[in-house]
Amino acid sequence: MSARFGMRSITMLAGVAVTGVLTFGAGPAAHADVDDNQKVLLQGSTTASYFWDDSSGRAGDTGLPASGKPMQKGMAASPSWPLMTEGYVVYKGKKMPFFVGDRGPGAPSNTGIMLDLDSKTFAELTGGRFNPRTLMVDSNGGKGHIKVQYVITKWGKGVGKKNHPVAFSTGAWSRKDANPAKPPQILAEKKVEEKAVESKPIAEAPSGSAFGGPAFVRTEPVSGPAGPSAAAAPAEEPNGVAGAVLAGGLALVGGGAILGRDRIRRFMTR
Repeated sequence: MSARFGMRSITMLAGVAVTGVLTFGAGPAAHADVDDNQKVLLQGSTTASYFWDDSSGRAGDTGLPASGKPMQKGMAASPSWPLMTEGYVVYKGKKMPFFVGDRGPGAPSNTGIMLDLDSKTFAELTGGRFNPRTLMVDSNGGKGHIKVQYVITKWGKGVGKKNHPVAFSTGAWSRKDANPAKPPQILAEKKVEEKAVESKPIAEAPSGSAFGGPAFVRTEPVSGPAGPSAAAAPAEEPNGVAGAVLAGGLALVGGGAILGRDRIRRFMTR
């Protein structure tokens, strides 16, 4: 683990961005381009600084990075993520990949600086130049800290916090995380489902409503006096008993009319 937590130059923070080539491993470096189709496991933003530990002690380092891999472009240090975690950062439209190969920043992480990029990546993001003599970044306007967006696409298998980074002093880097963060896509889908359940209508009328879309029908009783249509509704319903009574009444009226006509005819013929 290196001890290079005080070499960063303090400067203004800047906006967001990401692109490039990831190299890691001992011996010949293996390259991995940023793939926009990679699954996003975590995303957020933080302030990033930079470092370059070449095991010479010039930058205050005490040996190889914590992962045991040699210092190289694409190596980053995190105060809490598992070693060999992979992802990329974005700064002002530039996208650069990284993998976690070291621990840090130390004390600066207590003030919100949660990511250490390698000097070459930092130089490319900020338009500067890596100085192999000083291991610093020159010609970038004095930028030593920048505000970046980060995206995690693969978690390392070892100890460390699989969630938004926390300060080195918390010791999260040394503990196995059994409850990793849920990917943003799953959280977004869950929120959409919950919103759909909350906004589900009581009932939906046919599409030919007066407003050109589905009409919502009130299902609860309406208070107040019933209108004419409500009063006439019972008469429209078929009723066997009422029909029989009505038919009987008509028969009686018809029969009485016939009997009365016969009596008048007999009276006149007398």
